[in-house]
Amino acid sequence: MRHLLLAGAATLALSATGALGQSLEDAKQGGSMIVTYKDDVSTLDPAIGYDWQNWSMIKSLFDGLMDYEPGTTELRNELSESHTISDDGKVFTFTLRDGPTFHNGRKITAEDVKYSLDRVTDPKTKSPGAGFFAMIEGFDAQSAGEADGLSGVKVLDDRTVEITLTRPDATFLHVMALNFAMVVPKEAVEEFGDDFGKNPVGSGAFKLAEWTLGQRLVFEAYDDYWNEGLPKMEQITFEIGQEPVVALLRLQQGQADIPGDGIPPAQFLEVMNDPEQAKQVVEGGQLHTGYVTMNTQMPPFDNKQVRQAVNMAINKDRIVKVINGRAIPANQPLPPSMPGYAEDYEGYEFNPEKAKEMLAEAGFPDGFETELFVYNTDPNPRIAQAIQQDLKAIGITAEIRSLAQANVIAAGGEKDQAPMIWSGGMGWIADFPDPSNFYGPILGCGGAVTGGWNWAWYCNEDLDAKAAEADSIVDPARAEERQQMWREIYLQIMEDAPWAPVFHEQRFTIKSDQLGGPDEIFADPVHIPVHYDYVFSKNVQ
Repeated sequence: MRHLLLAGAATLALSATGALGQSLEDAKQGGSMIVTYKDDVSTLDPAIGYDWQNWSMIKSLFDGLMDYEPGTTELRNELSESHTISDDGKVFTFTLRDGPTFHNGRKITAEDVKYSLDRVTDPKTKSPGAGFFAMIEGFDAQSAGEADGLSGVKVLDDRTVEITLTRPDATFLHVMALNFAMVVPKEAVEEFGDDFGKNPVGSGAFKLAEWTLGQRLVFEAYDDYWNEGLPKMEQITFEIGQEPVVALLRLQQGQADIPGDGIPPAQFLEVMNDPEQAKQVVEGGQLHTGYVTMNTQMPPFDNKQVRQAVNMAINKDRIVKVINGRAIPANQPLPPSMPGYAEDYEGYEFNPEKAKEMLAEAGFPDGFETELFVYNTDPNPRIAQAIQQDLKAIGITAEIRSLAQANVIAAGGEKDQAPMIWSGGMGWIADFPDPSNFYGPILGCGGAVTGGWNWAWYCNEDLDAKAAEADSIVDPARAEERQQMWREIYLQIMEDAPWAPVFHEQRFTIKSDQLGGPDEIFADPVHIPVHYDYVFSKNVQ
């Protein structure tokens, strides 16, 4: 399935053994750069952080057992020197590298791996990624508060950890490459408690040197980093409070290197029509879907007919025009290049009159009032206004709640706070290239928890069981059978309509001409907008 992905439009990645690998090998050391963002960072705790902004920051501060070759979807060992898999596909044994240390100087051991996995799955941590680890033996007991730690994670010696699954799982090594699986030191977590996310101690290529809330974060290279030659840069400064339009202007004036929020939609055509600016633009194909969630636990969205009516009310073609055509309309959760995508599925037609009829049948002939939450960075408020107008046409009056990203995420993670959310700016980008990743955290029962990302609070236990069955298929010869099962799962979800999928977006990043490195580093296909560890300055001698 990975080959299918790489052959599609979802990624511009090169082989790490080809041109990209050579570029990284020849990269010069040193230098610094400035990245701008509008909003402050919510947390740098790998067990908690789960948004576009903090994902790559966390990845630069922490390491896990597994990772990806930069700019590709190819898995590689990271803190693990090697790993083995049992014949039945249920026991994974990882041997750690001898030498990596945390930023506090302490050597990493297998005990740290177990502690980190126990912590992320502990209900007290309230990790939005806990459900990713549901296949590990002892997860259910841990989640229910009936056990202290995962029984399936065992320390064999200082450098060896054994992880036993309840069933074979085709996604497990991808899960171990997620930020949620990154290794943290127990003593630092206990020292800072709930403030660990503001005082992160990891083993990554960079360490946090300064965090002035609302102003800046400064990362400095970790001199004792285990991976020789990394990081390429000495310092990264993230400047907070920069409106995207101002950030672009600063880049044009040589005062910043990367506008973290991307090219402002209002300036997109201007930038692309300027040859000098256009050559600095990096287009990153991504496994992305932007969607409207409807909280299935809050009336009237506990009524399936209401949710289906909303699907028919939204004019997706008009919304794509709002973002200058930088997307294609969506009719299902999966993007077209993801295995399991149903090519013959037409989805809900745009039909306001039929939508009004369905609302009347559902008991709302005069419509109703509700709230639509939205991330407050352009173009998301304008998209929300377009959705608001579409809903008004069928009798639904939606008050727009335009908030900072962290506040929208927090509202969605509570069962009774956000009736509707436009996910734009936070729309789902695959954590790893497999159809299961569009299910568990955002549509599965495991994600319908406090602090989770299943903002529709949709839980279909039959589909959960079918998803588990699909992921237990690890034989490559049965890949088509597995894809067909996922296809059926997503078609049933569309029948239940907890979402209104709107579009699949391409991401455009613009960088300073002072930054070197292949474009793939700036538009990584695996949920990482910039691979900061590998960015370097062309001006450094």
